[in-house]
Amino acid sequence: MKRLVTLACAVALLGVLAACAAGTPEASHAAAGGPLAELLLGFWHGIIAPLTLLIEVIHKFAPALLPLPWHMYGGGSVAYDVGFYFGLAGGPSLFWSRWRR
Repeated sequence: MKRLVTLACAVALLGVLAACAAGTPEASHAAAGGPLAELLLGFWHGIIAPLTLLIEVIHKFAPALLPLPWHMYGGGSVAYDVGFYFGLAGGPSLFWSRWRR
């Protein structure tokens, strides 16, 4: 039961934090804060990339289901690119290795 509650909380948290997904106006506004903001935003987009890819595929085949135009990658600077690749390489694998224990 405890594991189910933990999983439900993790899914809910990912859903809430996915509001900063690439392609949204909020994400563009957040990246205007400078190189550190772009690096952290890129890192976050790398971490949520698997979820964003799933949403993008659903949006492609059933556009009426999800009215938001989400994109997996919203880069434009070197700092964003570095953060994205570090998040993509390290983020999901860190969560997966911790979850399996």
